[in-house]
Amino acid sequence: MNKILLITASLALASVTGCAYRDAKMFSDDVNKAVGPKQPDMKACYDGVLKTNPTAAGKVAVAFEIETEEGKFTNITVDKSKTTAPEPVQECVTKNLQGLAISPPDKKLGQGTMEFDFAPGKS
Repeated sequence: MNKILLITASLALASVTGCAYRDAKMFSDDVNKAVGPKQPDMKACYDGVLKTNPTAAGKVAVAFEIETEEGKFTNITVDKSKTTAPEPVQECVTKNLQGLAISPPDKKLGQGTMEFDFAPGKS
């Protein structure tokens, strides 16, 4: 069975300093907690890509913001300069980050980056 390893390589939260609710570590932990449950969906999507492209692999680096009203992930973009995975794998990540939120929301806009590694049979 093909396995996927999703690694949070970095979570840079530039706008978190001075935040009323969370420090950078708490913010990172809450973002990872929100993303964690979506990893099986990302894996299922990736497994679907492998059916048509058995060698699809690589890294997907994304940047995003966490808005202040509801804590939702917004402005999710793929960092093409750091991404090596093909477009369908990139879409597996971005579509699964859409609609995620941290709770409670923060008073300050959060900005972050994450990297996800995909490889057939990687555990």
